[in-house]
Amino acid sequence: MFVSPREQPIYTTRAHVFQIDPTTKKNWVPASKQAVTVSYFYDSTRNSYRIISVDGSKVIINSTITPNMTFTKTSQKFGQWADSRANTVFGLGFSSEQQLAKFSEKFQEVKEAAKLARDKSQDKVDTLSNHSEQESGHETQSSPQASSINGTDDEKISHVSPEAAVLQTENDRLKSAVEESNTNAKKWETELQTLRENNARLVDALQESSANVESWKKQLSACKDESDTLREKITKLEAQCNEADQEKQKNSQLSVRVQELEAELQEKEQELENLRTQAEIIPQLMAECESITAKLQTAEMKNKELEGRVEGLQLDIEDSQQKQGNMKGELKKFMDMLDGKIDELHEFRQGLSKLGVDN
Repeated sequence: MFVSPREQPIYTTRAHVFQIDPTTKKNWVPASKQAVTVSYFYDSTRNSYRIISVDGSKVIINSTITPNMTFTKTSQKFGQWADSRANTVFGLGFSSEQQLAKFSEKFQEVKEAAKLARDKSQDKVDTLSNHSEQESGHETQSSPQASSINGTDDEKISHVSPEAAVLQTENDRLKSAVEESNTNAKKWETELQTLRENNARLVDALQESSANVESWKKQLSACKDESDTLREKITKLEAQCNEADQEKQKNSQLSVRVQELEAELQEKEQELENLRTQAEIIPQLMAECESITAKLQTAEMKNKELEGRVEGLQLDIEDSQQKQGNMKGELKKFMDMLDGKIDELHEFRQGLSKLGVDN
């Protein structure tokens, strides 16, 4: 059990955990293979704060926060702090700037709370020490007065014993508190000396870290230059890819054109095959053509004869038409004469009718 029941988590996040290399004091050594849970715990009994992280069954961070600690952001997503008790420097790599900022704010809050707890503890020790000194002086002054007022030892015992017992008990308690305070003061002096030494080491580590930062800046600049070069190469490759796509489109168009030409070639081959088939029957067609030519010549001769006959018939028709015209003229004259005779006959009949009426 790494966390006691009296400790409660007050903030939890996830990060990649690193520790400074104890040999070189420069390089970071991964303490976890992947992002793990990192939590702040508060012990209400001891009024203390701890940062705890467990990877499986292994405790990789167990750092008690003191007012002298400082959390430093070394990059946009990385921060570190030194733990003098663990004699190491912890580093956390977060997945976002917001997580780093939140962890840093919580670290500052816990640090201030630890400072307030330390100040209250120191004030309490000072108060107990002053109270003990005052009680000791008061007891020393009251003892002679009691002995002078009381005449016998029996009277002294019967009159002072209850108050003396209470004072003695309080005095013993205060002495124990003073001794404990002195012991704690010695511990704190030792811890202060240790913190000063660790602070000196941390200053050296910070200087080395600053040098590393400069190196990382140079590496970052080199990476940026390399990135720009890669971007230019990518741009060129994209242009080449576009050209390749255009070539592919041209090739696809050419493939379609080739297929069309192949289809046309097949059609032409079919036509050629048909022509070859027809060429095989050309001699027969030539014979038929010669026969037809002979027949045509015969027909032309007959046509010429018929044309001669037609010309004769046309002459006959013209003569017949002329004769018919003459006959029409004579017939018209005859009709005119007939009409005159008919008129005369009609007049004659009318005359006869008149004569019959008269008779």
